[in-house]
Amino acid sequence: MNYEQFPSPCYVMFEESLLANLQLLDLVQKEANVKIICALKGFAFWHAFPMLRHYLSGATASSLNEALLISEEMGCEAHTYAPVYLPEEFNDLLLYSSHITFNSLSQWARYRQQVREFPKKVSCGLRVNPEYSEVKTDLYNPAIPGSRLGILASDMPEHLPEDIEGLHIHVLCENNSLALENCLKAFEERFASLIRECKWVNLGGGHLITEQNYDIPHLIKLLQDFRKRYPNLEEVILEPGEAVGWRTGVLVSTVEDIIENKGIKIAMLNVSFACHMPDCLEMPYKPTVIGAKEPDADSRHVYRLGGCSCLAGDYIGMGDFAFPEPLEIGDRIVFDDMIHYTMVKTTFFNGVRHPAIGVVHPDGEFECLTQPGYDDYKAKLG
Repeated sequence: MNYEQFPSPCYVMFEESLLANLQLLDLVQKEANVKIICALKGFAFWHAFPMLRHYLSGATASSLNEALLISEEMGCEAHTYAPVYLPEEFNDLLLYSSHITFNSLSQWARYRQQVREFPKKVSCGLRVNPEYSEVKTDLYNPAIPGSRLGILASDMPEHLPEDIEGLHIHVLCENNSLALENCLKAFEERFASLIRECKWVNLGGGHLITEQNYDIPHLIKLLQDFRKRYPNLEEVILEPGEAVGWRTGVLVSTVEDIIENKGIKIAMLNVSFACHMPDCLEMPYKPTVIGAKEPDADSRHVYRLGGCSCLAGDYIGMGDFAFPEPLEIGDRIVFDDMIHYTMVKTTFFNGVRHPAIGVVHPDGEFECLTQPGYDDYKAKLG
């Protein structure tokens, strides 16, 4: 791939890679008799929504803005969940939603009458906490003690409240099917009697189905068996976002300066980990740089990559990268797998320019979709 052909900085999504992910997800939903929908919090590349609509069963929103985007660009109603709902937005959320999940019994009590009086049928559910998760990072773990997400089994009534038709769990993050199997055991141990009263169950996101080593047959068997145990369920729903956008694109950047401090060479880039790749700092995790590798005793051209914001730690946790040749100002640095959870989390800290957004079509042609500028920065601030 000639990355010089793209603007810099630029998020570049490859349609063929997205298509491969969607075809695999479609296979799972057909074989397992489930619905897979796209969580916009992980993948909101709306230019690709017509393609998603062809293969997936819809999308999930965590805000009115996401529900509107689903309606406008995917042409369907959202499965909506948010930790709290705002009274001034709730009627609009009902309008754009087919399903809506409440995080607490008190939220349901606050809005149930509004739901009942709404002229359109919206199926309502409750998010529950199975008190089990294999997520290692507390920042991403909804099942830690004292979690604000989901209702504990000890706080649930003996039967589902009137007009509640579903249960929703979400306790995975980049997990495999074995983790799902263990989560399902905990879910059923605590909530089996309530599951038998449901019309639908939403198993949330975090299923990294499109990762190369994911055990697809095991997942399908898990879901098939779950459906057999609960024949009352009309729908079993999975809502991955990361799996949709997994390895579908890159973030192209450029070396703008090279400095040295106590023997450490630092390549200063026109992108920022804090502004453009915040998950790298939050998780934290070290991203893959195309053409680079982990330094070893034989590495000669080792660099630390620095972001362009004023945050002192706009590199912390990244470690160093070894390159085959010395870096020079103007060289392209390409971060792999930067479409999911990156574009949706970007910030305008420091007024740092946002990357362009483009797509490579199956015929190899590149199309630049947007080039954010000053007006975007100013609009964000009112």
